[in-house]
Amino acid sequence: MAFLELDGGSKATVVLAHGAGAAMDSPGMTLMAEALAAAGLRVLRFEFAYMAARRETGSRKPPPRAEKLIPEYLAALSEVRAVGPVVIGGKSMGGRVASMVADDRFAHGAIAGLLCLGYPFHPPGKPDSLRTAHLEVLQSPALICQGTRDPFGTREDVSAYTLSPTICVAWFEDGDHDLKPRKRVSGLSHADHMVTLAKVAEDWITSL
Repeated sequence: MAFLELDGGSKATVVLAHGAGAAMDSPGMTLMAEALAAAGLRVLRFEFAYMAARRETGSRKPPPRAEKLIPEYLAALSEVRAVGPVVIGGKSMGGRVASMVADDRFAHGAIAGLLCLGYPFHPPGKPDSLRTAHLEVLQSPALICQGTRDPFGTREDVSAYTLSPTICVAWFEDGDHDLKPRKRVSGLSHADHMVTLAKVAEDWITSL
């Protein structure tokens, strides 16, 4: 398993998987990883096999169902050499897959928590197709960083869900699925939100 590492320090090791359509070194995920590293965290990114194959073949074959990626996430975790407590998560689909393995890993003392960057609560335009059943009973401490206008789950959408009390949702004003705001609307830049992401994540990890 190949990892991209940003060693910002030893406060914790954060393992991140990518979203369904963008690789581990996509601009949005790179900005998030750099922000977390700037907060003193060691960030490890990895790719699922279907995305690695895209690099080699140029194929745009759709990703497998999230459940099918669980063994790959666990295989990646087995190769991680921890520095400090371990937090697992990812961008969009990557965070969703991490959320499916978090409770087992937490129960075994292997991780301290779960960090989801833009959680895909439902497919865009399909608010009734929820991906939240397991989040209602999640036992692991979790932080979800979500843009208020994310088409995969706006603040209005998520306010109606029943989520486990172990989950903290940090809202990023006017942010999209990459937490990017419209500066002319919000007065905020993507860089502003990355600074906030770093602070919120660092504080949350310190509290674990």
